[in-house]
Amino acid sequence: MKAIRAEIASKPLPEGYFTALEGQFQAQEQAAQLMALLAAIIMGNIPLALVGSVAALWFSGQALSVAALVGFITLTGIATRNGILKISHYINLCALEGEQFGKAMIVRGSLERLTPVLMTALVAAFALVPLLMSANAPGKEVLHPVAVVIFGGLISSTVLDTVLNPLMFWLWGRKPLAHLLSAHSGESY
Repeated sequence: MKAIRAEIASKPLPEGYFTALEGQFQAQEQAAQLMALLAAIIMGNIPLALVGSVAALWFSGQALSVAALVGFITLTGIATRNGILKISHYINLCALEGEQFGKAMIVRGSLERLTPVLMTALVAAFALVPLLMSANAPGKEVLHPVAVVIFGGLISSTVLDTVLNPLMFWLWGRKPLAHLLSAHSGESY
C-alpha cells in the first residue's frame, strides 16, 4: 500500500489533476490498520509468558540452551492461542449474542474463557511435573529445560493474561471491533 502511494506521488500530474485512492483499496488499508491493532493486543501475551520463563530459568539455575529455546517457541504458541481465543470470544459476544462493547462484555468474555485457559494450563503443568522433578535422570537432560521454560511461562502468562489482555482490549479494541462488526455482520470469528 505504501508502494502504491509512493508510485503515485512520484508521477507528477498536470495542473488541475489529482489522484485519489478510494473504494476497495481504502477499505483494505483501513482494515489492515485495525487488524494490526487486534493482532498487537493478542501478541501482548508473548512478553507476559516470557517473563515467567526467564524467571523460571534463572530460579532453576538453567542456562539458555537450544532445549530452552524450543520451550520458548512452544510457549509462544500456547500464549498466542489463548489470546486469539479470548479476543475472538469478545468479538463473537458482540457479533452473535448482541453484547455491546464495554466492561460488562469484557468481564463476561474473560470469565467464560477463564475455565478453558486454566484447564489447559493446569493439565500442561501437571504433565510437566515429572520432567521438573527428575532433572538429573538419564535421558531427561534435554527435556528438563523445556519443562522449566513452559512451566514458568504458563504461570506468568495465565496470571498476567487474565488481567492485562482484557485491559488492552478495553483500551484499544473498541474501534477495531466496530469495524469488524460493520464489515462482517452475522459471521463468527
